[in-house]
Amino acid sequence: MNEADVPISGESIKLGQFLKVANVVATGGEAKESIASGDLRVNGEVETRRGATLRPGDVVTLGDEVALRVAEDDADDDYFDEATADDDFDPEKWRNL
Repeated sequence: MNEADVPISGESIKLGQFLKVANVVATGGEAKESIASGDLRVNGEVETRRGATLRPGDVVTLGDEVALRVAEDDADDDYFDEATADDDFDPEKWRNL
């Protein structure tokens, strides 16, 4: 069985959204069909609610082939927000470093 971590932003995500983030489905309609089929498990239990809440550490299994682990997104630590950046920054000073 293939396993992969799928990072999410925030503390939780809905199952239907997670399937789109993980590129398992392209649309919410496809997510609804995949979930309704009964082939999808969350932490080993069949899950049929598209709005089920997932948190980091939860494992979503699709049939016997793919297991996706909900992971925290560490990318937020490196986020640059121009609106709150230091207004005294001089790009010319740093351009040729």
